[in-house]
Amino acid sequence: MLLTDSHAHIYAEQFKPDRDAALERAALAGVTTIVMPNIDHTSIDVMLETEARHPQQCFAMMGLHPTSVGKHFERELYQVEEWLGKRPFAAVGECGIDLYWDKSFLAQQQEALRIQLNLAKKHQLPIVLHTRDAFQETADLVEQAQDGTLRGVFHCFSGTPEEAERAIKLGFMLGIGGVATFKNGGSDKVLPGLGLEHLLLETDCPYLAPVPHRGKRNEPSYLPLVAHRVAELLQKDVEEVAEVTTRNARELFNL
Repeated sequence: MLLTDSHAHIYAEQFKPDRDAALERAALAGVTTIVMPNIDHTSIDVMLETEARHPQQCFAMMGLHPTSVGKHFERELYQVEEWLGKRPFAAVGECGIDLYWDKSFLAQQQEALRIQLNLAKKHQLPIVLHTRDAFQETADLVEQAQDGTLRGVFHCFSGTPEEAERAIKLGFMLGIGGVATFKNGGSDKVLPGLGLEHLLLETDCPYLAPVPHRGKRNEPSYLPLVAHRVAELLQKDVEEVAEVTTRNARELFNL
C-alpha cells in the first residue's frame, strides 16, 4: 500500500533531532511521497535542503503562509516570485487566509492570496490553500480568479458538505488529515457524500496528529491511520483509498 502525504512540514524545527529517521519510518509505512508546503523566507533553506537530501521522497512547494503576512508582505512575495522563476516546484503554497489567530491583517492576506493565485496561473501550478476560520473569504477570491486553469487543494479541509461542494465546483481537491479521526471532527458528516476522486490525504505534520496520537507530534508515518478512517467513512477498501488518493496527488502536483 503506497501513500502520498500531500501536506507535511517535515522540514520543521520539531523534526531537527530525527528528520531522517522520521522519513525512514514514513517509507516503511508506505508513505513514499511527501509534498512540503513553504511558510515564508525563514523556511525556504531548510525545506530545499530536506528535498535535496531526499529527492525521491520529498517535493517542495513555494508560497507565503497567511500567518506570515504582515506589513511587509510584499518583500516576502518578491522572494516567492523569484524562486518560482528559478526552478520547478510542486505547487504554489501554502497560502490563503487565516482568521483564527489575527484578523488585523485581513486586507493584506487577501492581497497576498490574489497575487499567489495569479502566480499559480502564470506558472501553471496548482495552489494549496489554508483556510482556517476563513473558508468563505478564501473561496470568494478563488472564484474571482478562476478562469478555468486554476486547480489545487483546500488543505486540512474540515468544513461543511456545502463548503465541500463549493470547493469541488471550483475545480479543487480536498485535503483530508488527522481531523478526520477526531470524535467531533465533522468528517463523518461530509466524507460519505464525496467520491475518492476529490480527495488527497495529508498529515500537516507536526500538527494535528490523528487518534491515537492526538496531542503529540504528528509525522508522515501516521498517514495510514487517516487512510483507514477515510476508508471506513466511505465504506471502501483502504487499498483503494491509498491507490486513488496517491494517483490524485501525483496528477495534481505532476510528480
